[in-house]
Amino acid sequence: MLSSPNALLWRGLLAVAIGVVAVAWPGITIGAVVILFAVYAFVGAALDGARAISSDRVGPVFGWLLLALLSVVAGVVALAWPGITAMALTIWIGAWALATGAMEIVLAFQRGEKPGERALFVLSGLVSIALAFVLFVRPDIGAVSLATVFGLFSIFYGTSGIIASFQERHFLKNAGGAEPVGV
Repeated sequence: MLSSPNALLWRGLLAVAIGVVAVAWPGITIGAVVILFAVYAFVGAALDGARAISSDRVGPVFGWLLLALLSVVAGVVALAWPGITAMALTIWIGAWALATGAMEIVLAFQRGEKPGERALFVLSGLVSIALAFVLFVRPDIGAVSLATVFGLFSIFYGTSGIIASFQERHFLKNAGGAEPVGV
C-alpha cells in the first residue's frame, strides 16, 4: 500500500479531489480552512493547558499556559475576523508553496529520476513557485480567488502525481521488478 507508485497514486487522487472541491466551492473552501485553523488552535490550547497542569516546575507551567493562551487568542481571532485570518493563511500558503516548489526542483535533480519524471517534478515545482509569487505579490486577490487558484494547482499537482505513479509502475514492470500489490 505504501510503495512508491501507490503512494504517488493516492497522493495524486487526494490532491485532485481537494482541487475539484476548492474550484467548485471556493467560498466554502476558505471558510472551512479558517474554521479548521480555529479548531486546531483550540485543540492546541487544550493540550498545552494539560501539559501545564501536569508539569511539576513553575517555569514550564508558565510557558505552557502562555502557549495555551496564545492558541486560544488565535482561535478566537480566526472566528471573529475570518478575513484577516484568510489573509494570514494566504501568506502562509504562499510560503509553503515557495518552499515545496523549490524542494521539488532540487529533489528532481538529486533523486536520479528519469527525464520524463524529472520534467514533471520540475514543472510541478515551477507551478508551486508561480503560485507563491502570485500570493506574495497580490495577497489582496482575496480568499475566494486563493481557493480557486489553490484548487487548480491541486488538480494539476495531483494529475502529475497520478501520471508519475503510472510511469513508475511501467518502469518497474519493464525492469523485471514486481509490480506493487494493492492500489
